[in-house]
Amino acid sequence: AAPRQCIELHFDEKYSIEPSWECKFDHIEVRDGPFGFSPIIGRFCGQQNPPMIKSSGRFLWIKFFADGELESIGFSARYNFTPDPDFKDLGVLKPLPVCEFEMGGPEGIVESVQIVKEGKASETEAVDCKWYIRAPPRSKIYLRFLDYEMQNSNECKRNFVAVYDGSSSVEDLKAKFCSTVANDVMLRTGLGVIRMWADEGSRSSRFQMLFTSFQEPPCEANTFFCHSNMCINNTLVCNGLQNCVYPWDENHCKEKRKANLLDQLTNTSGTIIGVTSCIVIILIVISVIVQIKQPRKKFVQRKTDFDQTVFQEVFEPPHYELCTLRGTGPTADLADVADDFENYHKLRRSSSKCIHDHHCGSQVSSIKGSRSNLSTRDASVLTEIQPQPVKPLIQPMNRRNILVMKHSYSQDAADACEIDEIEEVPTTSHRLSRHDKAVQRFCLIGSLSKHESEYNTTRV
Repeated sequence: AAPRQCIELHFDEKYSIEPSWECKFDHIEVRDGPFGFSPIIGRFCGQQNPPMIKSSGRFLWIKFFADGELESIGFSARYNFTPDPDFKDLGVLKPLPVCEFEMGGPEGIVESVQIVKEGKASETEAVDCKWYIRAPPRSKIYLRFLDYEMQNSNECKRNFVAVYDGSSSVEDLKAKFCSTVANDVMLRTGLGVIRMWADEGSRSSRFQMLFTSFQEPPCEANTFFCHSNMCINNTLVCNGLQNCVYPWDENHCKEKRKANLLDQLTNTSGTIIGVTSCIVIILIVISVIVQIKQPRKKFVQRKTDFDQTVFQEVFEPPHYELCTLRGTGPTADLADVADDFENYHKLRRSSSKCIHDHHCGSQVSSIKGSRSNLSTRDASVLTEIQPQPVKPLIQPMNRRNILVMKHSYSQDAADACEIDEIEEVPTTSHRLSRHDKAVQRFCLIGSLSKHESEYNTTRV
């Protein structure tokens, strides 16, 4: 029936078909729809005629089957069209405009906007359009949806897109889409028909479909193998559209697209790029000229002052001296001075190893400060030297002999040595002076008389 109409089927009284259980032999089968798999309304046989049958839409499918065993009168029926109750508020549909298109070639795009562009129908009219696609000889057609949307989804009475394979008859219907999803279709023939139906309230429905003509392998010289039993024309490779089922034809096309970039530039875009490039070049030239003519500031690097004390501390070995400090009492004789020097030379010979260990950090000095404690190794050497026989002094109560060691060294060198307690030899150390880069340290080692309470020292 026409759109927005239904079908009523009436059987005449003269009706007789061979009866059988479940009408397995001679029978009449009626289905609600255009296909043999549409919902079945009923299967009829026997002597009683069926009741009046009414379709839910504009299609009704009727099949009559009879074998050669038993004969009967048969059946006779009449049909008429009635308005569809689902569209009773919209009224009777106006006559539809003729809307057909012919297309062909290796590829092409079928889209709903062609209806208005080519003046087949206005934007408010209901349409029932068909696109006939004809492939080259010995070719088939592959259809792939690029865009699809139904305004009234899941309402096939109001809008749908159907694909036919071979003709536009109902028997050749391949697929029908009226929901929210549309799948690609592979046709078995070289003739494809695409049909779009949309009533007045569904004209916002749209679709866009790419069709590609292909041949089955083996592929010819001027074709491209798609790895899906498709051989397409070489002109379709790297054209920006996927013509194969899988995008084999668009892979590895970056180099080719870069080469064609200049060809795609229009006059307007070329002018804009040229003007911009000129402005950038002018700015670069101006900046170079300004840099050349601008006076440059000269920077003289000032050399650091040479510190002689640092040089001496790094390259000169430690220095030690021995002297005698006198008190306010009577002056000692020449023999006492000779004894002092003799003890000094013995101390240097016997403690050369200890002195070297005491200054174990002198090779990595950093001249930052000084430490005020002696190494325990110095103390241990001195305690070993004490038992050596020394001539007694003439006036032990009024004078004292003190060994003075003058030593210049760095903070890191002193830190590297170990500091232990000194028990056997009483020692006293004083930090006398500090300079910016070096420190002099005086260590006074000796024995005091029982009646003396403090040292009287002088710098040597």
